[in-house]
Amino acid sequence: MTACFPGGRPGAWSFALSQERMIMNDHRRLGRELGIFGTDPLIGSGLPYWLPAGAAVRKAVEDYVHELERRTGYQHVNSPVLGKRELYERSGHWAHYAADMFPPMEVGGEEFVLRPSLCPHHALIYRSRGRSRRDLPLRVAELGGMYRSEPSGVLGGLSRVRAIQLNDGHVFCAPGQAAAEVSAALDLIEAAHARLGIGAARYRLSLGGEGAKFVADPAMWARAEEVLRGVLRERGRPFDEERGEGAFYGPKIDIQIADPAGRESTLSTVQVDYFQPARFDLRYAGGERPGERPVMVHRSVVGGIERLVAHLVEVHGGAFPAWMAPVQAVVLPLSDAELPAAAALLRQCLEAGLRAELAPADRGSLGARIRAHRLVPYQLVVGPREVASGRAAVRLRDGGQAGAVPIEQLAAQSRPFV
Repeated sequence: MTACFPGGRPGAWSFALSQERMIMNDHRRLGRELGIFGTDPLIGSGLPYWLPAGAAVRKAVEDYVHELERRTGYQHVNSPVLGKRELYERSGHWAHYAADMFPPMEVGGEEFVLRPSLCPHHALIYRSRGRSRRDLPLRVAELGGMYRSEPSGVLGGLSRVRAIQLNDGHVFCAPGQAAAEVSAALDLIEAAHARLGIGAARYRLSLGGEGAKFVADPAMWARAEEVLRGVLRERGRPFDEERGEGAFYGPKIDIQIADPAGRESTLSTVQVDYFQPARFDLRYAGGERPGERPVMVHRSVVGGIERLVAHLVEVHGGAFPAWMAPVQAVVLPLSDAELPAAAALLRQCLEAGLRAELAPADRGSLGARIRAHRLVPYQLVVGPREVASGRAAVRLRDGGQAGAVPIEQLAAQSRPFV
């Protein structure tokens, strides 16, 4: 069976929301109404669980970012969410970041810690074998869990949690490659933001500050700041500089987003790190000097998945782009007589890769079912005429109608890479 679909570029799903409606799109309310996530005191504060609709959005976004990274030269790895306390003493987290970490767990006479970051594990992956100048830049990425001991008073919905699935990546490169890799990371971030429908509120160059929170090495900080500042200026990107907002080991570019109420938070970051390569004694052969150290460029394309999905819920108001919508197509038979044809169409949608479901006539009138699925991008109506022709009339959520297109083509147009 073929479906009817409007001509033109796949993007007709765009759902224009007024500013007044945007202000009502608090993800904590919408997330529960749409079945994105939930919480339970028996699990604990700051530890939301994902419901089916949220899991579908999350998987679509994760798959998109994974493929985007693969296409730009990243190799994907997986590493444990635990590490020995000694690992974080070596990385500097224990000395500078312990207040934000969960306390150690003693197992077999050794202390293990839930990781607050993935970078120590990636440093060890780099160190797992000898590297040469020809291997660089080495780009590794991972979607991995990390944990922050956040105070109860700051927790909220998906935007501030204690267990984070972080889209993280590290580029190990020669010193002369650092600026180009920072700029390439910003290209990657901006491409992802455009596809996700995210607009940056501003760019921030987050610098070091005074006190024990930051590594005391002014020359190292100045060197890293020079790289980041130079890249931002070369790209013509306006930015603000703020002291005391950097990572403990180095400065970073923060891409700030704002919710409908104007509250700002950091989503994506790029950091230049000369500290951890020295702490882990990372080296490569064939450089200008024997045993030269690589620079470690940290970058997160979309940050923590929880905060990202919270922002996407608010930006799109639940009317997600077709490629990330929890349900991409709903099949609507006019009556029980069309149910066999509708069930066959549903199977065809699922086999083509669409996230689809059936809304049979016993759930109410056609109008009521359309309203109940108003956020679904494609509504496939099956009546006697459609059964006879082997086609389904597709109604878009903006009310548009259209000409016929095969289900396989509809599925292809509902993917992030078209």
